[in-house]
Amino acid sequence: MHVESTRTLLLSQGYEPIKIISWQRAITLLTLDKVEIVEQYDTEIRATSLVINVPAVVRLRRAFRRHAKPVKFSRVNIYARDGHRCQYCAAKCSIDELTYDHVIPRSRGGRTTWENIVSCCYECNADKANRTPSEAGMKLLTTPARPTWIPAVQIRVSTKSVPDAWRDYVYWTGEIDSEEGTGVV
Repeated sequence: MHVESTRTLLLSQGYEPIKIISWQRAITLLTLDKVEIVEQYDTEIRATSLVINVPAVVRLRRAFRRHAKPVKFSRVNIYARDGHRCQYCAAKCSIDELTYDHVIPRSRGGRTTWENIVSCCYECNADKANRTPSEAGMKLLTTPARPTWIPAVQIRVSTKSVPDAWRDYVYWTGEIDSEEGTGVV
């Protein structure tokens, strides 16, 4: 079986990409009547009483509501909430240039919570040290709070590895048929 035919693109009821699943999971969802096959590979799967082509793209038959789960507390989600900006000097930073800071230092009873952690560059973190922002003469850009958003689904695949069967169903940010094949979806 070719590597490309081991992955299946799962679409929402409205044909929007949700995620990449294994062909085995796609077959399970198909037998449970939860999806329909939109595109298939040439590769066949043979069972004693059934021959089926491996699904390349499947679509959910019914819309489903994701239960509103609180956003997971993590370093990456702190950076996303703060727009990858230092909350003291407003510099836009890459993940490697960011750390996080306890607004009220832990040594003074500050907790590691959404409401007390902010993204910060290393220089500002060193300048603030073990003080509150007002003691350090620094101002926060925004008051930290628990986010209410749910991170958007993003599927990243290079054009070299994206199966042809998916091309009509993914959003492209680069050239689809670039010579290097480095466009990303």
